[in-house]
Amino acid sequence: MTFLQIASLLIVLAGVFGAINYLLLKLPSSIGIMVVALFASLALMGLDMLLPGLGIADQIRHIVTGIDFSDALLEGMLGLLLFAGALHVKISDLRAQWLPVLLMATMGVGLSTVVVGVGFSWMTGMPLLVALVFGALISPTDPVAVLGVLRQTNLPQALETKIAGESLFNDGVGYVVFLVFVGIAFPSGTAPESNGVGDAALLFLREAGGGALLGVVLGWIVFRVMRLIDDYALEVLLTLGLAFGGYELAVYLDISAPIMAVCAGLLIGDVGAKHGMSEETRRYVDAFWKLIDEILNAVLFLMIGFEVFAVAFSADYLLAGAASIVIALVGRFIAVAIPVAILRPFRNFNPGVVRIMTWGGLKGGISVALALSLPASEWSSFILTATYMIVVFSIIVQGLTVAPLARRVSQQPDLL
Repeated sequence: MTFLQIASLLIVLAGVFGAINYLLLKLPSSIGIMVVALFASLALMGLDMLLPGLGIADQIRHIVTGIDFSDALLEGMLGLLLFAGALHVKISDLRAQWLPVLLMATMGVGLSTVVVGVGFSWMTGMPLLVALVFGALISPTDPVAVLGVLRQTNLPQALETKIAGESLFNDGVGYVVFLVFVGIAFPSGTAPESNGVGDAALLFLREAGGGALLGVVLGWIVFRVMRLIDDYALEVLLTLGLAFGGYELAVYLDISAPIMAVCAGLLIGDVGAKHGMSEETRRYVDAFWKLIDEILNAVLFLMIGFEVFAVAFSADYLLAGAASIVIALVGRFIAVAIPVAILRPFRNFNPGVVRIMTWGGLKGGISVALALSLPASEWSSFILTATYMIVVFSIIVQGLTVAPLARRVSQQPDLL
C-alpha cells in the first residue's frame, strides 16, 4: 500500500471507531478508539482461528507490519504532538514547579530504569544491559496519553503542571537514556555506540542540551517574525513550519528532537501568544493545534490498538508481560516517591501526590515505537510483548481510573 492509501485507511478507521465509541462505549475519545481497535483486532484473530483457510490474520499482519510504527511516530507524529502539548503549558506555571519536574524527569527516569531493568532481568534471566534498555523505554510517561487524560480531569493547577511538565520532559530524557543503553547493549545496532560512562554523559548532554538550545533559538526566531506580522493564516503556518522543520532539523543534527519540540512549543505558547499574536491569531493558533492534537491522538491510539498483530503470543511471554506491569508500577512509584521525599521538607505538595502521579504516569505509543526500533535479537519479541501489555494496561485501566483516584485521595490525609 502507498503512503496515501495507508494514511487514508487510518483516518477512515479512526473516524469510524471514534463514532462507535461516541455512540456506544462513551469512553474518552482516544482511549475509546484504542479499545475499539483492540477489540476489532482480537475479533479478527479469533475469526482467523475459526477459519484459518481465509488467512485473515496474516493479511492484516502484513498491512500492520508494513506501517513502520516506530518511524511514523518518532520521525513524524511525535514532533507535532509534543509541540501541541507544550503550547498549552504556561512557563509561569512550569517555573513554579521546575524543581519537582526536573527531578522527576531526570532522577526519576534514572531510578525507574534501574528498578525496572534489574527486576525484569531477575524475573526473565535477560542480560542486565538488555533489561536496562527495556527499563529505559518503559520508564518515561507518554505526554500524548498523559495530556489526553488530564483534559478529562479537574486536578489542582500545581499538580496538573507537575504531571504535564514531567511527561513532556521525561519523554525526551528517556529517549536519550534509551539511546545510551542501546549503544552499550547492542553496539552493532543503529544507535550510537557508547564505550563508557564518559561517552554516555557526553551523548546525554549533547542530545538534551542541544535539543533545548535549538528549540529556544528557533522558537525565538519564529516569535520575532510573528511580531512583525498580523495575518492569522500565515502565523499558523509559521508555527506548523517550526514544529515540522525544527523537529527534522534536530534529527539531522543528531540532537534530541522531542526536547526541541517541547522547548519551542513552550516559548510560542507563552511568550509568543502574549507578545507576538493578536487576539484573533491566538484563537486560530489554539484551535488549529487542538484539532491537530485530537486527530493525531486518534490515529496514534488506533495504531496502538492494531499493533497487537505485531505481538508474539505465548504463555511465557504473556506471563512475563503481566508481571512486568507490576514491576513498571513499582519503578514508577520509586521515580515519584524519592524526588517528593527529597523536596517535601522544603515545599508543600498536594494531598496524594505520589499516588496520583504513580497511577497517572501513563505509558503510550512512544514506548511501543522504541520497542519496535530495537535491533533484532533473541529478546526483541519478548521486550515488545511486555511493552505492549504495559501500554495497554496503562492506557485502559490507569487512564480510566486516575480521575476517580485523584478525586478520592485529594480528600484524604496526605500519607503519600
